[in-house]
Amino acid sequence: MIPNVLTIAGTDPSGGAGVQADIKTFSALGAYGMSVMTALVAQNTQGVTRILHVPPDFVAAQMDTLFEDVRVDAVKIGMIDTAAVASMVAQRLRHHQVDIVILDPVMVAKSGDRLLASDAIEIMRQELLPLATLITPNLPEAGVLLDRAPPDTIDGMADAARALYDLGPGNVLLKGGHLTAETSPDVLFDGEALTMFPARRVQTKNTHGTGCTLSAAIAALLPRRSSMASAVADAKAYLTDALLGGDALDVGQGHGPVHHFHALWAQTKHKEIPSDQIQ
Repeated sequence: MIPNVLTIAGTDPSGGAGVQADIKTFSALGAYGMSVMTALVAQNTQGVTRILHVPPDFVAAQMDTLFEDVRVDAVKIGMIDTAAVASMVAQRLRHHQVDIVILDPVMVAKSGDRLLASDAIEIMRQELLPLATLITPNLPEAGVLLDRAPPDTIDGMADAARALYDLGPGNVLLKGGHLTAETSPDVLFDGEALTMFPARRVQTKNTHGTGCTLSAAIAALLPRRSSMASAVADAKAYLTDALLGGDALDVGQGHGPVHHFHALWAQTKHKEIPSDQIQ
């Protein structure tokens, strides 16, 4: 069965992050992608210039209209920019009783622009985290959620993952990309066991949307995997290959996007059509 996967997030006109990156990731991994917009973001590879907030009742209308018609196998939540929208999303998810919810607590863009209002953080802690099957914060986001300094060691990551689990999610994947090590390890905690996912650190400027892509990949894969650990492992492998393929793209002058379709495009051979055959 092809899973139907929904992203609830903000936009990125440059296509590297947000809803656009999520839909690309779902498609690349064989899931049918759907979207609910929480914010319209004027953004490119260098930064964010404006954000147009979508009213909470319209976010709810998008969700309700979709759920009334389509089976939703998994939901990925990205940018939730206001407290009112965060609360509304939590309310509608409770109403529709979604089994798989992957929450990527997007707070700051790769450019450094803040994407989450301060009053939304507490709503995220109280209402969204307990609904999540998995949360995927990076180290600075973990610090914000726990209201303490971000962890800066592997042992500190393990402690933070346990503390984040105590806030209510079913699983925690704490991403270690901000460590200053040669590798980029992630830590998965399911309430009992800690699983380490070592990964090579890819040297590239095309890192825009990596968090969106990883969480979207997990959402696309989890309905077809036997465990959370296997979905995370496969999602991380996909992201590594997308990072490695990113240098084939020439998009923007800042942090470019990863190559979501690295596997598909590498297999596609383009045959030029003779001009006399073009109608």
